[in-house]
Amino acid sequence: MTPIAFSVQGGPFTDAEALREHARTVEGLGYRELFSADHIGAVDPFLPLLTAADATTTLRFGPLVLNNEFHNVVLLARAAATFDALSGGRLTLGLGSGYMQSEHDASDIELRAPGRRVTRFIETVQVLRSLLDTGTAELDGQEVRVDVEDLGVRPSQTRVPLLIGAHGKRMVSAAATHADIFQFTGLTHEPETGAPAAGGFSIDDIQRRSEWLGEIDAPGGPERSALVQVTAMHDDAGKAEEALVGVSERTGLDRDVLDATPFVLAGSQSEIQEKIERLREQLGITHYVIRDPEMMAPLVAALS
Repeated sequence: MTPIAFSVQGGPFTDAEALREHARTVEGLGYRELFSADHIGAVDPFLPLLTAADATTTLRFGPLVLNNEFHNVVLLARAAATFDALSGGRLTLGLGSGYMQSEHDASDIELRAPGRRVTRFIETVQVLRSLLDTGTAELDGQEVRVDVEDLGVRPSQTRVPLLIGAHGKRMVSAAATHADIFQFTGLTHEPETGAPAAGGFSIDDIQRRSEWLGEIDAPGGPERSALVQVTAMHDDAGKAEEALVGVSERTGLDRDVLDATPFVLAGSQSEIQEKIERLREQLGITHYVIRDPEMMAPLVAALS
């Protein structure tokens, strides 16, 4: 049976010494990766992770996830290969298609219409895989055109793992073909603004995406991951219940949805452990990204 792995998103990314301590703590507690994010109004997704990598030895790092619309694929491949070389081969590269209109307005970077955005994403992943694997790439695509004979820097890893977070069918199919890790996110986005909503939390919706993954005949398929939006592990049943009531009020989701979804882990340690084991059997999820490493540490120790 595939073991469960846990990772952490977030940290004190603007305080170098606090970040070093945070990274050492996350590593010591048994987490696999420490992830940043990629948003206008926040820190660079790569630079703080170099500081964290320098303070650790086995912990892996990466952005969760890069907004593909922000990045030129050749420059992104150069940055990723450089990070992997400097970190001793510890990059997990998270990729997404982008969604937040306000961030694009603020940065004067075009946010393509959904169809073009997905096409550009798929072409980017193809080029990125070639550049990271071989240092070369050539593509005259609909949205991406490159001709690189030598990237000029090589990653330490033979294959840099790609984590793809996706919701729509074309993106899920692309992940099934190209990703090493596929991440269920649970969040959908308003068409006009990109504002996030809990539109993908239901277990039926997740099962549908799981079936899409299975439609692609890729050997083994990607590891399946969930980005957890709420963690509340308490032996005090009242505190866990209070957290669930708060989530239900904020999202408008029924309790049966919250009890079943992988994006909310609330209850006692034994209850959450049973849920995770059930979801491994039901959906094949064996990787969870959480944001409260110390709260969940006993569970990580029990399941990793």
